Amino acid sequence: MIRNPIFWSLALGLTACATAPADRDSAQAETINGTDTSDVLIHPEWSERAVIYELNLRQHTPQGDLQSAMADLPRIKELGSDIIWLMPVHPIGEVNRKGGENKDNYLVQPGSTSLGSPYSVQDYKALNPDYGSWEDFDAFVAKAHEFEMRVIIDWVANHTAFDAVWTRDSTGLGYYLLDGDGQIQPPTGTDWVDVAQLDWERGEENGLYDAMEDAMAFWVRDHDVDGFRCDVAMKVPTAFWNRVRRTLESLEPEVFMLAEAEQPDHHDRAFDASYAWEFHHITNEVARGHMDADSVRAYLDREFARFPASAYRMTFITNHDENSWNGTVSERYGDAGRAMAVMCGTLFGMPLVYGGQESRMNKRLRFFEKDTVPWGDFRDMSFYRILHDLHHRHPPMFNGASGARPVQLAEEGDILYFERAAQGTSLRVVINLSDREQEFAPPGLEGYRTTFDKGSLSRKRWAPWSFEVFVKMDR
Repeated sequence: MIRNPIFWSLALGLTACATAPADRDSAQAETINGTDTSDVLIHPEWSERAVIYELNLRQHTPQGDLQSAMADLPRIKELGSDIIWLMPVHPIGEVNRKGGENKDNYLVQPGSTSLGSPYSVQDYKALNPDYGSWEDFDAFVAKAHEFEMRVIIDWVANHTAFDAVWTRDSTGLGYYLLDGDGQIQPPTGTDWVDVAQLDWERGEENGLYDAMEDAMAFWVRDHDVDGFRCDVAMKVPTAFWNRVRRTLESLEPEVFMLAEAEQPDHHDRAFDASYAWEFHHITNEVARGHMDADSVRAYLDREFARFPASAYRMTFITNHDENSWNGTVSERYGDAGRAMAVMCGTLFGMPLVYGGQESRMNKRLRFFEKDTVPWGDFRDMSFYRILHDLHHRHPPMFNGASGARPVQLAEEGDILYFERAAQGTSLRVVINLSDREQEFAPPGLEGYRTTFDKGSLSRKRWAPWSFEVFVKMDR
């Protein structure tokens, strides 16, 4: 990736009033109705049609390292990926390390093969040696950039490992929320016994804001990462995320931020994208027969009333948490997996693929142990390439305000029929959100072409969980 040299020459300001560089300000500065709009969140231009790929380094290859994962970058690009999200790459704590099978959350016992949770971070400025050297990491990022993919890393700001480097001196200990005996403690109300809670309520006065900002800037400045997926972002003050976004923009104007949260105010200044968690839970309930297409239509009304059009909302049928703790795509969706993937890829939002999903992985990966993805024959590669091509090629499918929100063409029943249209292109999507055959003749398809089955435009019978995307371009 080519960086603008002017931003590399800037000294990093670690104050609450950190702002973007002067030339960025001047490019944005204007007044609308007496309001200064110079300090606003601007999505990276490249992100408007981006698709995310979550890469679990530990499990992606038998070696579980950066070098072997780098060899898979051409295929990941071929899948239609634009952003590679690396799960945490930091050294993992050993004190209170968790281990064992997914059904149990017990601490490591003698003889355990546990490698610990990657979300128990020991050192924010270090690389887990199990994944390779700094040279390996930098080579991975450089190779991804050669393929015009961006790399974001998982960032766990809410807590650290109990034996994190910050716990070794009085300054660092001052960042933690202590219990009644003056000891560091796990986050209250959770079973996260392997991590220690940071004191974000006092983060500005105790130096935590400065230290965390410095650590995040290190990865952008020194190792060329393009942004961060921020773990449990709602547990960290929005004021911090707003501040650090401004600082990171001074190093990389096109930094990209994804929040594992569902807070509208995150999109004011800090985050480009956030998890569409409620939508994900609805897709699971629809597949189980507990909700239906009307539930989806009602959700969209809430979604669009709550979040601004500019917000990127990440949609998914699986990720590392869902796979390990709640079940595989097959377990949760049954025969509805592809239908739900099409809905996530076309209805709204920025699609996510979790490594192994493109092989229709039907295995819960053990979270604390080495457990390689069973890649098999990559049977869904073609399916996701088609889905992602729709997202890349057609303006109505672009992310946020660059795309078009769906208009419902069927107001009731088990068939979800909607249109997204913009810039002379229209996509109409039919999904049977039931386990029963439905009779439905979608109107208004003159001039459209089919996408997946290349079938007739006059199709009237829709098998359980069947779907089609129809495309018409006026130019």
